[in-house]
Amino acid sequence: MIIKVINKSSNPLPAYESPLSAGMDIRAFLNNKIILKPLARKLINTGLYVQLAKNYEAQVRPRSGLALKKGITVLNSPGTIDADYRGEIGVILINLSNENFEIKSGDRIAQLIISKHETIQWEIADSLSDSNRGKKGFGSTGIK
Repeated sequence: MIIKVINKSSNPLPAYESPLSAGMDIRAFLNNKIILKPLARKLINTGLYVQLAKNYEAQVRPRSGLALKKGITVLNSPGTIDADYRGEIGVILINLSNENFEIKSGDRIAQLIISKHETIQWEIADSLSDSNRGKKGFGSTGIK
């Protein structure tokens, strides 16, 4: 699949870091470094603009290493970039740690996954078919 992209940053395009990676790392594009304080959130620019095909989306997800080692995650995970959006890709990061976190231009801050989706139509109904699970939810299957 080929996707049109405009890169207004000085960073390389998002790339797969290993041959079987699902996500491509995306980088911060900043004029000045940002200090993300504990429990603070900030929209981080990337300098990237994309044109996706109909029935595709780009999902912005956390990088597992940043989440585990630094407590940095994507607040609205996964963030969705719709096929008709033409603005700059931004990443909402939040610092869930107890320490300040420094973000510099070029830092890999999140990952981008391109995903196909369906467009549906609703069918109004008075009832739904039975299933083994039924209305059970919110932990009803236990933890073991």
